[in-house]
Amino acid sequence: MPLRSIADLPSPDVRDAVAANPVAVIPLGSIEQHGPHLPCGTDTFAAELVAKALAERIDALYVPFGPYGVTPIHAGHPGTINLRRSTFEALLTDICHELADHGIHTVLLVNWHEGNNASMNAVATELQDQRDLTFVAVQACYTAQRLYEPEGGELTHGGGIETLAVMAHDPELVRTERVGAPTRPADAHEMDAMRRSHEIYGFVTDVTALADDGWYGEPSWASADRAETFADDVAAATLERVQMILDLQTRRRASRPTTGEPRHE
Repeated sequence: MPLRSIADLPSPDVRDAVAANPVAVIPLGSIEQHGPHLPCGTDTFAAELVAKALAERIDALYVPFGPYGVTPIHAGHPGTINLRRSTFEALLTDICHELADHGIHTVLLVNWHEGNNASMNAVATELQDQRDLTFVAVQACYTAQRLYEPEGGELTHGGGIETLAVMAHDPELVRTERVGAPTRPADAHEMDAMRRSHEIYGFVTDVTALADDGWYGEPSWASADRAETFADDVAAATLERVQMILDLQTRRRASRPTTGEPRHE
């Protein structure tokens, strides 16, 4: 299906799109430094590419969020714009309230920035409880890691997978001539694994704890062939799990008793 973006459609067409399929896809990224070789919009470009491809596949309404995210870990580096959690959460909350008023029932949050996780989850759980909305978190960066890891791809800040995403968006934005060997503290690898553990983890509040220059990885892993199909490949890799959650939530909706009274004032 062709992409249906709320920004591109006339008002009556938005109404018809929501009536046909009350599902919205919102990309979430960040504007932050990604080393000397990748643009500061890397995370946003990646999120938008995957979100658009996913929206096309499920015939959902694509709803832009804006380029900025919650990224205090990169604060102080030129090009980093950090939103306070309260700002990010207020914007996402208002957008989702408006979508619910339009008749949207399901919102897919396609994220490519780990700093957004806490705020994204807080908004999703609160609004799912308050409104007739179902939320699905699509961590596109982790899907890309699962997809490309067998081929040697690594999800590192400014590394191979993120370079691939920028190549898919606009290869001219990748400054390969600036790529050198990143310098990292002795325990950087362990620190990175610690913060990304799903079981027991600590916190990193300054990216220089992971890399002296703010980036690390192997940008040379990215290739034009992989970039050509990046968005479709990552979107396709999310589909089975997304559909499983949508089906589960649909059954939940159908079994929920209707009292005629709102759950919350």
